[in-house]
Amino acid sequence: MGKICFIFNTPSLYRKLIYTRMDEEFDCDWYFGDWDANVKGFDTQCLKHPVQYLHVNNPGKAWYSVEGITCLLSDKRYERYLMIGDVHDLSTWRMLILKNLLYRKKRIFFWTHGWYGKETKIERIIKRMFYRMVDGVFLYGNHAKKVMMQNGFNGDNLFVIHNSLDYNAQLEIRHQIKPTNLYHNHFKNSNRNFVFLGRLTTVKRLDILLEAIALLKSKGALYNVTFVGDGVERENLEQKASDLRIQEQVWFYGACFDETKNAEFVYNADICVSPGNVGLTAMHMLMFGTPVITHDRFELQMPEFESVVPYKTGLFFKYGDVNDLCAKIQEWFQVNGNLREHVRSKCYEEIDNSWTPEYQLKILHAVLD
Repeated sequence: MGKICFIFNTPSLYRKLIYTRMDEEFDCDWYFGDWDANVKGFDTQCLKHPVQYLHVNNPGKAWYSVEGITCLLSDKRYERYLMIGDVHDLSTWRMLILKNLLYRKKRIFFWTHGWYGKETKIERIIKRMFYRMVDGVFLYGNHAKKVMMQNGFNGDNLFVIHNSLDYNAQLEIRHQIKPTNLYHNHFKNSNRNFVFLGRLTTVKRLDILLEAIALLKSKGALYNVTFVGDGVERENLEQKASDLRIQEQVWFYGACFDETKNAEFVYNADICVSPGNVGLTAMHMLMFGTPVITHDRFELQMPEFESVVPYKTGLFFKYGDVNDLCAKIQEWFQVNGNLREHVRSKCYEEIDNSWTPEYQLKILHAVLD
């Protein structure tokens, strides 16, 4: 069996571990695009197999292309191709058309978000044509698989591979972490503690969280919230906390790039509230034992929302509804308020079973071998 050709847009830092493990277990070559300066990458010299960078034309535009991809199809070394599968990449369209016309014995797979469920009619038509030209699609979540099956795709060719972070390094920290008085020392009270770790941006709708804190305060329920991160919304959020007169309950810690310190913030919190798209934040929280509350419009979520299992690793509230968010916060503590260690174990279990490089490798081997 020939080599596998891996073609991805950028060597994202958060995917270093899974790419390194793939490099160890597959006979492969690597191809990355030479763009996306906004994404922090890793040094690909750590990969043992050959790595090449391909030039991207019109990066960041609605439609772009990658030089040299189509030529890889005629390379006799490769029988299987695993690609990012971006519908906006014109060079991928050309490659798929050529594959189905001239290289039908070769197999192309995508590793992609697939469908969200919010696509317009024209987007559905385009995606239907695009994904029907490949031999299989690796998807980040079951929601995408469900939506694609509803749109006529064969579920046998859709493989849920989930996502992963630097699991080994985080697991080592988890094994060493212990409870601390981090929040009590700062707030000087015994309130329950919420935490949010990530960029402070408008899409995260953290203003809703502050409104919920104020509304709960008016009802006599006091909670602290800590923001570990920085971003364009920080100044607005600080002003909002002041306007709502809850500034003593809010801690803007700022950006932190020390994973051990971040783990301390997460581990010692009672819950994470992420009113907007939760994304990788959910995995980070569950990895260190903290459940997540986020919104219920799954077509607007990132796939990692699936790690939130109601009443076990978190809850969902009605999208944009502050009153329902308050209700879900109170409901969570009514049900699980005295079960912190049980909840922590459920969070660990969810990550360890389904959101690790080993889980992803099992899926990759099952299909690509």
